[in-house]
Parts: sequence; structure tokens; C-alpha cells
Amino acid sequence: MPRWVTPDLLTALGMVGAFAIFAGYAASGLHVGWLWLSIAGYAVQWFGDSMDGSLARFRHIERPSYGYFIDHSCDGLATLLILAGMGASPYIRMDVALVALAGYLLLSIHAYLAARVVGEFKLSYLAAGPTELRLMLIGLTLAMMMLGYAPGIFGPISGFDLFVGIVGGILVLLFVIQTLSTAKRLAAVDSRRK
Repeated sequence: MPRWVTPDLLTALGMVGAFAIFAGYAASGLHVGWLWLSIAGYAVQWFGDSMDGSLARFRHIERPSYGYFIDHSCDGLATLLILAGMGASPYIRMDVALVALAGYLLLSIHAYLAARVVGEFKLSYLAAGPTELRLMLIGLTLAMMMLGYAPGIFGPISGFDLFVGIVGGILVLLFVIQTLSTAKRLAAVDSRRK
């Protein structure tokens, strides 16, 4: 990679991708073709987000505290942009998108707390990590393009709403399960110290 490509530049590129995802979803009410911008945004966001830390490690210019802080701050903002964009589209209701956002952010909080108190940083759940999640969201976006918006069999709830709502519910449930499991481990460790 050229020397002028820096980890900070890749982080910024990832955020440009996240804004493109938001813009594509938000504009899809004008024309379905805007969803291609979201798909391109996923590729750009994935590249920037995945390569910034790798490049820093490869060049031996890591800044662990700064990198951890900026990377996860950008992850939170990118997730907000993605799900707010979905909620601004005609395919997914905003309230349903916000449930999925809450589930993702709860799992993020758990990961950050576990990194601090247990020393484990876990990004994958149910055999799916960030890359698999992006692929699933690209698939969902392609389904939006092929199927279009249609009110669901549950009144104002579409199939896309149902899918995103179920994923959000699973994320919240995983947060509860992981929290109880970690709390049990920590209680056992603390009781042995007495």
C-alpha cells in the first residue's frame, strides 16, 4: 500500500462508506437505484474499517489506546448511520431499525466491558462477525431491490421489518445471555478471592 495511505485515512474512508450507506438508503424512496450506493458504501466501509488497524500493525505504528478509542467510536457512529438510513428508507420502519441499533449497541457495550473486566474482546456471536453481518446486510439490500416495498401480512409491518426486528431481538437476547454468563464468571472469581 502506498505510504500516503495511512491508518487514519483508512478510518476516514470507512466513515465515508458509512455515510454513503446512509445516503443510499435515505434516497431509495426517490428511486430504488440509490440502493446501489448503499451496497458500494458497504464495500468501502468494510475496506476502511478492516484495513486501518492491519496497516498500523504492518507498519509498526500502532497506537493502542487511540486506535481502540477511534475504531470503536467510528463503529458506533457507522452503525447509527446504517440503521438510521434503513429507517429513513421506505423498506424498514424507523422504530424497528432503532430496536436493531439498540441491540447492536448493547452487545458493543458488553464487548467493551468484558474487555475491561475479563480481558476478553469478543466481536463474533453465533459464528457471525462484522464481515458476515455486512454480507447479510448487502443481501438484505439486494432483496429490497428485487422485491420492493410491500406492506406485510401483519398490517404496517413488512417482511423487512420482521427480519430486522427479529435480528434486533436476537441481539438484545444475546446481550442478556452474555451479561448473565460473564456476571456468573466474575462472581465465581470474586468469591475465590475472599
